[in-house]
Amino acid sequence: MLATVGWILIVLLFAVGMAGTVYPILPGAIAIFFAFLVYGWFFSFDPFGVWFWIIQILIVVVLFVADYVVSAWGVKKFGGSKLSTTLSTIGVIIGPFVIPAFGLVLGPFIGAFIGELIGGSSPAKASKVGFGSVVGLFTSTVMKIILQIVMIVLFIIWVVRFA
Repeated sequence: MLATVGWILIVLLFAVGMAGTVYPILPGAIAIFFAFLVYGWFFSFDPFGVWFWIIQILIVVVLFVADYVVSAWGVKKFGGSKLSTTLSTIGVIIGPFVIPAFGLVLGPFIGAFIGELIGGSSPAKASKVGFGSVVGLFTSTVMKIILQIVMIVLFIIWVVRFA
């Protein structure tokens, strides 16, 4: 019974982690990382050696750094200002709450667009920068999905191989 509860928690944390790739308010990689701790608490930490933890921590750090950098890259690549980058990031966070169905895409676009207009850019340039924010968001999302799947696959390999 306890093992079943452990596996349910692990799977739920993996699901929350993957959902966090497209819904930024969820903890994403941190939820996946906590799934590893749940496995250790419910079963054993024995399968996880130092290399497992080093690799997983590096992936989490890369995810956090790259998430911001890649999103900002999209805005900068399309000529956006620092204000556009900031407002685009705010748009990613609040967009899904304000516009539930489309906020994840419209939030960063509107944020970057408004940032450029405030900065004195033309509506055409503001639109271009808004599009860049969406490109950055999608690029970042794909990267997060891939790296978080790698985290889960490494977990499975370690548990199956070393347990």
